[in-house]
Amino acid sequence: MCGILGTIPNTNKNHFAQALDTLTHRGPDDFGVYHDECISLGHRRLSIIDLSHNAKQPMAYKSCRGGGNIILSLMVKSIIF
Repeated sequence: MCGILGTIPNTNKNHFAQALDTLTHRGPDDFGVYHDECISLGHRRLSIIDLSHNAKQPMAYKSCRGGGNIILSLMVKSIIF
């Protein structure tokens, strides 16, 4: 199991962290968050298959142009090949 949380529009970071903490039982091994001016994403991870740091979420793609801004952030509960 894992836990995911998202809010649109962005919410208070402390309230978001408290809400994400309520999902700790679904993913006690790791967590990650992404905030910008429009959205907040959070993930609680239960490490089963990929135990490496490469599976940390939310995954982010940074553009090579424009100062390395994040242009894509992704959270999934599945396997990506």
